Amino acid sequence: MDKFDANVSSKEGFGSVEKVVLLTFLSAVILMAILGNLLVMVAVCWDRQLRKIKTNYFIVSLAFADLLVSVLVMPFGAIELVQDIWIYGEMFCLVRTSLDVLLTTASIFHLCCISLDRYYAICCQPLVYRNKMTPLRIALMLGGCWVIPTFISFLPIMQGWNNIGIIDLIEKRKFNQNSNSTYCVFMVNKPYAITCSVVAFYIPFLLMVLAYYRIYVTAKEHAHQIQMLQRAGASSESRPQSADQHSTHRMRTETKAAKTLCIIMGCFCLCWAPFFVTNIVDPFIDYSVPGQVWTAFLWLGYINSGLNPFLYAFLNKSFRRAFLIILCCDDERYRRPSILGQTVPCSTTTINGSTHVLSSGTETDRKKLWNKEEKIDQTIQMPKRKKKKKASLSYEGLILLGRKSCFREVK
Repeated sequence: MDKFDANVSSKEGFGSVEKVVLLTFLSAVILMAILGNLLVMVAVCWDRQLRKIKTNYFIVSLAFADLLVSVLVMPFGAIELVQDIWIYGEMFCLVRTSLDVLLTTASIFHLCCISLDRYYAICCQPLVYRNKMTPLRIALMLGGCWVIPTFISFLPIMQGWNNIGIIDLIEKRKFNQNSNSTYCVFMVNKPYAITCSVVAFYIPFLLMVLAYYRIYVTAKEHAHQIQMLQRAGASSESRPQSADQHSTHRMRTETKAAKTLCIIMGCFCLCWAPFFVTNIVDPFIDYSVPGQVWTAFLWLGYINSGLNPFLYAFLNKSFRRAFLIILCCDDERYRRPSILGQTVPCSTTTINGSTHVLSSGTETDRKKLWNKEEKIDQTIQMPKRKKKKKASLSYEGLILLGRKSCFREVK
């Protein structure tokens, strides 16, 4: 994403109080971006269930790009904004600007890949998704998210292609005659502004809109199917429900994930669209957009780098649980419950020469088993004239008896 570093020569210096307030705000934004994106990366690397979801590989790479923005780009921009001077030299200005374009372009490319991944997962059959999103294809997509932006960042900026035709104007705005200050000014000509904006923002934005539109339509169909399954389940209890429950859970999970990613994409567009609209318009109005407007739009985009982790925390249950576990020092209260429920170690029993472990099971299982055990007790305690039924006690009954003794020990 090509960015103007603002027409800073038109700014006036800040007062002491203004500098303190501005520095506090910018420091909070930078710190929020660093800690939040680190938390996302640690959560995915630490939680095995999060690692199993293919989309999260794109989310980790996105968090890494945003982390680099908050470490390599934002601090130098904040220092220049507060001190009203660039003190790191012309070469580092080019490097910092190239990193800025590279990393923010990589961010939107990652969001585009995430939307395509969700499109295949939700709008296609599971087998099609597995065939489309193979590990090799995911690796190629991630590589493209980092390699392609270099062709619109380091290559043209270091070669000076963005300066063709406006070099005199750039040199004029680099220096402030009144304060004798030097600025890191990044301006682009019309061809570069149109080409890079279209490649870095408008084309990926169009792909994301189309993908999420299809996801929205499919989500509505899924919601209708869920209602039909619930009505059918309420009216019929004889048919097997396991397949329907699995399908319902899958559709609900995928629909919620799509909504979460739509909100993330919406926030991204809200943060960056003002900048890219101005970026194309400004060269055609003789670069008359005020420097304060450029600075405001630029930092609005930077804020997006620290916004995604909070969206994950509030909108994604799996991420929220992982965040709580990490922040609460691995507290058992926030651990993911086992599929088999909470178990308690117990003894074993031998039936027909084979050994069986008697686990406690979940509380619901205990109640169900307890009712069955009461019936077994009644069978065992029948009068002597029905002694044969005691001898014909089933294999399942013996296991339940052993579990009952185990439950009594637990209680």
